[in-house]
Amino acid sequence: MKNKLLIIFSLLSSFVMFSQENNQSFTLQEAIDYALEHNRTAKNAALDIEAAKKQKWETTATGLPQISAEVGYQNYLKQQISLIPAEFFGGNAGEFSEVIFGTKQSMTATATLTQKVFDGSYIVGLQSAKVFLEISKNAKVKTDLEIRKAVIEAYGNVLLAEESAAILEKNVTTLEKNLFEINKIYENGLEEEESVEQLKITLSGVQSNLKNINRLKDLAYQMLNITLGLDINNPTILADNLLELTSQNMDLGLLKTNVDIENTIDFKIAKNDKTSKELLLKLEKSKALPTLNTFINGGYSAFGNDFNFTNKDQKWFGSSLLGVNLNIPIFSSLGRSAATQRAKINLEKAKDDLIETEQKIQLQIASARSDYQYAIEDYDNKKQNLNLAERIEKKNQTKFFEGIASSFDLRQAQTQLYTAQQEFLQAMLDVINKKAVLETVLNSINN
Repeated sequence: MKNKLLIIFSLLSSFVMFSQENNQSFTLQEAIDYALEHNRTAKNAALDIEAAKKQKWETTATGLPQISAEVGYQNYLKQQISLIPAEFFGGNAGEFSEVIFGTKQSMTATATLTQKVFDGSYIVGLQSAKVFLEISKNAKVKTDLEIRKAVIEAYGNVLLAEESAAILEKNVTTLEKNLFEINKIYENGLEEEESVEQLKITLSGVQSNLKNINRLKDLAYQMLNITLGLDINNPTILADNLLELTSQNMDLGLLKTNVDIENTIDFKIAKNDKTSKELLLKLEKSKALPTLNTFINGGYSAFGNDFNFTNKDQKWFGSSLLGVNLNIPIFSSLGRSAATQRAKINLEKAKDDLIETEQKIQLQIASARSDYQYAIEDYDNKKQNLNLAERIEKKNQTKFFEGIASSFDLRQAQTQLYTAQQEFLQAMLDVINKKAVLETVLNSINN
């Protein structure tokens, strides 16, 4: 019996330790850092950079020496017959003799070295591979910025749900106490039934909101887990609270930051697009240039009517060839000209897009700054409103139990308080989110 208890205790201890290991606690910054490493989209963006590096070398390698080898075996199941004048062999003039040239079987082994000497498209390809790598790196920066913003929003939504649930639970407790007291007063005939019903209506509404916010809280945790790159049902713990994060994200200096539009990631991406269109135009133009390639090969051939190629006595005949190929485009029925004109049109579009992107970024920055400033101002306003609503509700509660205020007045004050509570929580979240949006647009991340 003692041994069984020890085994059970050991199993329970292991289960508790395993559960504790799965519980992961994150501050907001820790959550951001974790997501940038484990979020699936971030991981794929990093893999895109590695793929771009490989593609760059793949393009470079096409202009370096290429060696290939070929082994061929032929076996004529029925050899071709040729007819030649019989008089060559002492026959009658006008007659033909049937002759078979060559052996029934043959085998060749050849190795070839090729090298580009000049190819305009290869030069453009090297430049394009470099630009593609830069595009992949900029895409990774853009992805990281968006993931950072997504983590902040998801983290804030969880905190909002937690704070909302805590406030609603507190409100339910207060209402239940008030309802209990007013019931006693009503039973003693000192209060109207309407007062009891008014409190029941208020309590029922708050309880319904509490159930809903608890469901939303579960969804908020699941969304955060997905954003972090965790299992959707991972028991994640948040180390920060909403009020502290709001205070940390009050940064009026961010509203006055000087911005170089060309350093923003959206401008860089648009500039990459313009550069790629320039290279496509160069590629189309390069197709009108001649290409020059050289090659050298060497090989051996063996012949026989039987398969004796593996015998050491088999005779092999060597051969070698050096060659140069010059390909000169002459006439393409204006196909190349049309392709070049199309590339020019796409380049003009990319230039216009770059100008438009610059203007959009300026507008986005101005809008994000305005939204962030408003969020800070609204936070101060909602904080004052909450303090006033708390005082009004407290006064009305006192008046109600003293018989001075009606149940309708109390319910109105309570509803006003609950609205002020939720607006204050939302105002805190807006400060955090609006700052994240502004930092994303500015491409200015202060950890």
